[in-house]
Amino acid sequence: MARSAPATASDAPAWQWPADAVILTVPGLHGSGPGHWQTRWEQRFPAWRRVEQTDWSTPDLPRWSARVGEAVHAALAERPPTRSRRPVILVAHSFGCLASLHWAVQTKEAVAAVLLVAPADPDKFGVRDLLPGRTLPFPATLVASRNDPWMPQGSAIDWAGRWGTEFVDAGEAGHINADSNLGEWDAGLALLDRLIGRASAQDTTRDGADWQAQWDVLPSTPYI
Repeated sequence: MARSAPATASDAPAWQWPADAVILTVPGLHGSGPGHWQTRWEQRFPAWRRVEQTDWSTPDLPRWSARVGEAVHAALAERPPTRSRRPVILVAHSFGCLASLHWAVQTKEAVAAVLLVAPADPDKFGVRDLLPGRTLPFPATLVASRNDPWMPQGSAIDWAGRWGTEFVDAGEAGHINADSNLGEWDAGLALLDRLIGRASAQDTTRDGADWQAQWDVLPSTPYI
């Protein structure tokens, strides 16, 4: 697990990401309102898509995970690929981080990278055994604050180590949501840019079936 200091807005370059990438935001419980950085990023980058849940108030991991897959497939179908498989990049927050990982380690799509911002504590929702327990097969960055009510930073560091992700200390930023008053959160975009750069330098187009063989993920049984 690599650790990094928080990026600053001054670090933000001109955003030039792979033209054929499929980028989706994956909000947490109750969605992301108008002041949330995810919503602001969607407005800034109209080509991005949001994963919508049928029930935002019930954190059912398998159902949320399935919705991630449905949204990715819909986005992939919007325009023909410029190569055999288009890279998928997930930008997740809170419980959306858990749904993203649950789907990403089992899919046959070419997951290029996942940004995990303020993940919810899996133990709060009884889903620890539904999540990967080893190094992820794609680059990921986990961002956690020192005073997040949904996950102690020590637990976030433990999960980052388990998953082999870059860990970024966000300081005293709460749940890194609209209440954190981050605005468009250019520092977060800088982290995403760095993550995409790492993904571009790696071969992330291995066949998904090979990835699945590496995992011991339990069947998708709702915990409630």
